[in-house]
Amino acid sequence: MCDRQPEDTPATGNLPCELDAFVGREAELAELAGVLDGARLVTVTGTGGVGKSRLAARAAARIAPPDGVWRVELAPVLDPAFVDHAVVAALGLTDHTARAPRETLLDHLAERQLLLVLDGFEHLVGTCAQLVAELLGRAPGLRVLAAGRRPLGVPGERLFPLAPLDEDEAVDLFTDRAALHGVCAPDGAEVRELCRRLEGIPLAVELAAGRLRALSPGQLLDRLDDRFRLLTRTDPDAPWRHRTLRTAIGWSHELCTPGERLLWARLSVFAGCFDLEAVEYVCGGHGLPAEDVLDVLQELLAQSVVSREDTETGVRYRMLDTVRAYGADWLAATGDTERLRRRHRDWYLGLATWCELDWFSPRQPEVAARVEAELPNLRRALEHCLSEPEEAHLGQLLAGSLWFCWVGCGRLSEGRHWLDQAVRLDSGHEPSRLKALWVLGYVAILQGDTVAALAALHECGEEAELSVNDTAAAYAEHRTGCLALVSDDMAGAEALLRSALDRYREIGELNSNVLMGQVELGMARAFQGDLAEAVRLCEDVREICEDHGERWARSYALYVLAYAAWREGDQVRARELLADCLGHAHSFRDLLGSVLVVELLALVTVTDGDAAEAAVLQGAAARMWPSVGLPLFGSAYYNAPHELCEATARERLGDERYEECVRAGALLDREAAVARALGTRPADPDLLEALPAPRTGISPDMQEPAASPTRKGGETAG
Repeated sequence: MCDRQPEDTPATGNLPCELDAFVGREAELAELAGVLDGARLVTVTGTGGVGKSRLAARAAARIAPPDGVWRVELAPVLDPAFVDHAVVAALGLTDHTARAPRETLLDHLAERQLLLVLDGFEHLVGTCAQLVAELLGRAPGLRVLAAGRRPLGVPGERLFPLAPLDEDEAVDLFTDRAALHGVCAPDGAEVRELCRRLEGIPLAVELAAGRLRALSPGQLLDRLDDRFRLLTRTDPDAPWRHRTLRTAIGWSHELCTPGERLLWARLSVFAGCFDLEAVEYVCGGHGLPAEDVLDVLQELLAQSVVSREDTETGVRYRMLDTVRAYGADWLAATGDTERLRRRHRDWYLGLATWCELDWFSPRQPEVAARVEAELPNLRRALEHCLSEPEEAHLGQLLAGSLWFCWVGCGRLSEGRHWLDQAVRLDSGHEPSRLKALWVLGYVAILQGDTVAALAALHECGEEAELSVNDTAAAYAEHRTGCLALVSDDMAGAEALLRSALDRYREIGELNSNVLMGQVELGMARAFQGDLAEAVRLCEDVREICEDHGERWARSYALYVLAYAAWREGDQVRARELLADCLGHAHSFRDLLGSVLVVELLALVTVTDGDAAEAAVLQGAAARMWPSVGLPLFGSAYYNAPHELCEATARERLGDERYEECVRAGALLDREAAVARALGTRPADPDLLEALPAPRTGISPDMQEPAASPTRKGGETAG
């Protein structure tokens, strides 16, 4: 998809931007809306190019369920195992736990009322049918509108067969698209005959209209007649409308210049949207000079073979699946498919490497947006690498290089999917596999999967020492220290983190991950009672981050400094620092960072004298924690501020009122919770009590909470 909205976006959710291109179909729209009113699963079926996706999107836009309409584009998904991940991503969900994405979906949808639009599922029909059946059975407020060439076959499914346009609507579409190309094509005998020959299939009509700059309707009709006669003789067993569409596409293909046909075929290796730079690299050369690619692409745009989309990352392009499939057949016929797939892989591996390097820079937000837009193609590259034994090392490198996407942009579950596959392969290339191992350990820590984290990090550390890979050894030790930190082993965490930081200095490593190690060391010192040292370490991190324009590790350093400000009674500064931290965490979809800040803001708020608002924030945090993992890591150290806030709020409000406020907070979705947490509150700084003794005998002077131990970081050479 060209864009995707955050979780809980109301009403129209993530419907595509193609709605404005809709012409006709008013009767079908009204009928489909009526069917949707009376059925929980409706599938729009019909031949390729008949307008199923467009009709489904238009019908969905007329519906306003309380929790929105969400579209899942499944055409780029090749692996059935990735269907659940694709739906999670389309819903904008962030889940850091080790639970399966299906559980995340069931939990999210259980009490929501929304419409899920599944588009382009026919190559995954079995998997999609099983998913839809389970979701409908477990989520009573869910409705599903599917669009594909065949039914899902789920009990209770209502089919909505979509016929081609009638003659008048086809003519309207033809003249409308002609006008977009700057050509006047009034209703007349030749236009009507052309639309009849094209069987009213919208895609075929649009392709024909794209030719009007060079040919008149009469010339189009003559050429199309020849093409129809040829196809009828050679493919007598194909369904007529399938032959009509393929004929129209093939006829448009024949009218292309050799360069246009070549680019059309090569563009078929892309998934979803793509940009000009990728096209020039992947498709240029071997008969199509890179400097000519733009001119040829513009011709394909003019002929409606390719469409343009304006997105937050700039101008991007896409091909309809039917057009892409035709190009893929021609690419295969030329014997050039494997070379183009390798070119595609090389480009996106290079892109991931560049983004990893650029993460430690002022361009972090741009990197996050770019990777989000490129995910379909990055997945395609991963699928290619991990399915080809000789390219396993490149798959490991790609999965490891995207650590910042998995860890920092709310995609831990997807990252775990690819990393688990990658490390199982014997690539024969130790550095790539070691990188995938330590990133897997990092992801597993964040998911609360201690056993998997220990296994991956232990293997990485041992193999790194044997192969004298100092970089991998440093990362393995760092993340093992991180695991000790969340396991309340402060002495072990400090020793491991200090050693890892020494290793980083020896090899000259400096990036977000290294700085996060210093913040984690600051946490370990704070938990052991040395708040001054924790502040010194985090002020140093803050200064380095500001010098480099880094925002991620900086936000966690601010978290520690905010806690220190609270302890010193400076509530205004504490709230300012936390607001800064929360703004960046939320913009990166960093759910763990967000919930930790909300928890500390609750403590600051109760200190300010507003116990009711503090309880509301605790309720909001409680709703967020299940998507993060074990609340506050199950750690006595991390839990102490939460317990202090709860005890104080209960004392001031009484148990009944406190629970009422917590329940109110639990009704807030993530967007609302963040907005509420960032609101200003009247100050009444009269609560600066010592933290209560935690449940496992930790002394009060070891209870200082600090930044997240597991969230940020990065690596550019490992």
